[in-house]
Amino acid sequence: MERGYKLSKSSSSKKNITMSDFHQNGIIATLHNFNEKNIDDIEKDLLKFSENTPMTLILPSLYSELERPALTYIVNTLKKIKYIKNLIIGLDQASKQEFLKAKKFFYDLPQNVYILWNDGPRLKKIDLQLKKLNLSPQEKGKGRNIWYCMGFAISLKESGSVAMHDCDIVTYNKNLPAKLFYPVANPNFHFDFCKGYYPRVAQQKMNGRVTRLLVTPLLKSLQKIVGHSEYLTFLDCFKYPLAGEFSFKYDLLNDIRIPHDWGLEIGILSEMYRNFASNRICQVDIAETYEHKHQEVSKNNKQKGLSKMTIDISKALFRKLATQGHIFSNETFRSLKATYYRMALDMVQIYKSDAEMNGLEFDVHQEEEMVELFAQNIIESGKIYLDSPTNTPNMPTWRRVDSAAPHILEEIKTAVLLDQKDK
Repeated sequence: MERGYKLSKSSSSKKNITMSDFHQNGIIATLHNFNEKNIDDIEKDLLKFSENTPMTLILPSLYSELERPALTYIVNTLKKIKYIKNLIIGLDQASKQEFLKAKKFFYDLPQNVYILWNDGPRLKKIDLQLKKLNLSPQEKGKGRNIWYCMGFAISLKESGSVAMHDCDIVTYNKNLPAKLFYPVANPNFHFDFCKGYYPRVAQQKMNGRVTRLLVTPLLKSLQKIVGHSEYLTFLDCFKYPLAGEFSFKYDLLNDIRIPHDWGLEIGILSEMYRNFASNRICQVDIAETYEHKHQEVSKNNKQKGLSKMTIDISKALFRKLATQGHIFSNETFRSLKATYYRMALDMVQIYKSDAEMNGLEFDVHQEEEMVELFAQNIIESGKIYLDSPTNTPNMPTWRRVDSAAPHILEEIKTAVLLDQKDK
């Protein structure tokens, strides 16, 4: 008697396709990619959903991204997508001439295209109004860009769903936006928020350093230091918590409080934890491969690159735990550093085995150097937190802004539309 099974032709034809597992963590739903539903069928569903639930895509971008191949490829892909109604582009670090070039760059997209020229005189004037009310974001960056894009999206007075992703994805294809929108756009589902995830393997290497070597071991270390925390367990359920791709129901735009720094992704997850039951939240596998522009490590400058990122993320976690009644001190952070360091080094060995099993390159020395840097940055972020415990890094909700300045959303809309007409 044969002990094994013979593969059918249909089965064998799929043997080279990456197959996701079917594991569920029991806290938030994980929507996997089993490669059984064709992307064309998913897009047909989305087109039907869009008749009643319009979809808006927000793209925060530096002008420099327009000169890189990734954004060109993203735009060429979006030209073929019919279910997205509105495309909102937040454009940072652009001169007048560069803004005009950006308008030409996005000109022939089929969606309603709106470009927020954040450095233009009209939006700068609005930002000054908000500064006088102490409501303007304190720092420039991706968080501020997204915040203003959210405000403009509110001004459109749409319903339906909103999705966001970065503009430096070099492996972009039509699967990504489709699978990102689907969980919140499908009227038969009950999800209000969806987080994208994907494997971080490219060019025979493991990427996702900050998630692998900071966030995952730090979350587990904090559980040991502060004790059981449903919030930390919630964060640890996400396969890739630092992914910049997420979607949510339009109604959420008014009430989200997000950080202006690199704590953005953790901050958004924290808001979802605070505002929604876990059964309204999901994560979805949106890409078989994912590659984007990498940040420099910046060992000698804590205000740049991965150093600043790890400090901002750590601070975001400490502040959130503090709001739940946890008390931190210098002694706490020293214990946390020691716990994190040991756990992170153990995880390096796990990643080494995983890499070797899959034929990937893996430099243990570089990984442990990174762990050492991150351990130092945990102490640094702890010092910053203790020196300014009352600091409020989160930008105000748009509901609050609208209450303080009821005219401002309409002014943002008018400014963007007037910028569109300029030549």
